Amino acid sequence: MSPPLVREERAGDQSAIFTLTKEAFAPMWFSDGTEQHVIDGLRADGDLTLSLVAEQDGVVVGHIAFSPVTISDGARDWYGLGPVSVTPDLQRSGIGSALIRRGIAMMEEAHQANGILLIGSNEYYPRFGFEHDPELTYAHGPTEAFQRLVLHGAAPKGEARFAPAFGDE
Repeated sequence: MSPPLVREERAGDQSAIFTLTKEAFAPMWFSDGTEQHVIDGLRADGDLTLSLVAEQDGVVVGHIAFSPVTISDGARDWYGLGPVSVTPDLQRSGIGSALIRRGIAMMEEAHQANGILLIGSNEYYPRFGFEHDPELTYAHGPTEAFQRLVLHGAAPKGEARFAPAFGDE
């Protein structure tokens, strides 16, 4: 088996991304089963800023999405990371980490991101520089899992909102 190639989503990947995301999140206790629909919604709304896939031997085995967020203090160029998914039999093999690292680098370089927000494990995401900041809040998820990564400038303060496809309204 060859190592995975991380590349931008292209035409024809949507069905594979949908299926992969559904299968990856199905066994997760925290999943509400909508993650694949969130990605389709981001794409339909024009809010899918960056969509990367990991491809191995011609098969999509991982995916990560980045989309714009708004923050009540007016901070600009902040994005949300997620969902990120890896086919169940390849989880814990480094594919998710490769997608996250490549995605952060591309967001910083190509999209001039000032920072990235996510809801995720406090044990997993700090290895990429994410941390919980009590001065930055999110009303629609567990407080302790809401984290930020500052790439440029000061950390924002206030309430964050993810793109409409996440259903935060």
